[in-house]
Amino acid sequence: MVSKKLEKEINGQVNKEMYSAYLYMAMSAHANARGLKGISRWFMVQYHEEMVHAMKFYEYLQDQGNDVVLGAIEKPEGSFTTAMSLYEAALKHERFITGSINDLVDIAIAEKDHASKAFLDWYVTEQVEEEQNDTEIIQTLKMIGDNTAALYLYDKELAARMVTVPTDFSGGVSAAMKGK
Repeated sequence: MVSKKLEKEINGQVNKEMYSAYLYMAMSAHANARGLKGISRWFMVQYHEEMVHAMKFYEYLQDQGNDVVLGAIEKPEGSFTTAMSLYEAALKHERFITGSINDLVDIAIAEKDHASKAFLDWYVTEQVEEEQNDTEIIQTLKMIGDNTAALYLYDKELAARMVTVPTDFSGGVSAAMKGK
């Protein structure tokens, strides 16, 4: 069983991950409305990843015999001016999430909760990837600058991103990730 302190913080993380999904859905809608179908798809794939992140925390608490307490999800920002502003906001948000995950790890270590620490290690690695993805896209968008033809081509490239996580959690996210 996870301590009450860590349970509260993980419940808070479920909310943060759900907000992340909601934010990326808003970003997808924004990109779609501006004809950036590839960027829209990229953010919708990101939405699915964030749902998996939330569900993993949700399921972990249940598996440990703890209570899941869901809070309200804030309305995400929905106004962006450029493709660059979308990814800069995404990177800023992922850095916030990285800090939150690190705080959870610190609590698990302080409480000598080795099971939770091992569970959280997956998220630490995942956050490195999340920040790297956004950073690489930002670097490319900087190279593109104001070249709309290049943005058009890059948008087509981003459209190739596929959902690689399960989208049906009805049998549990762990089982879905194992292909069961």
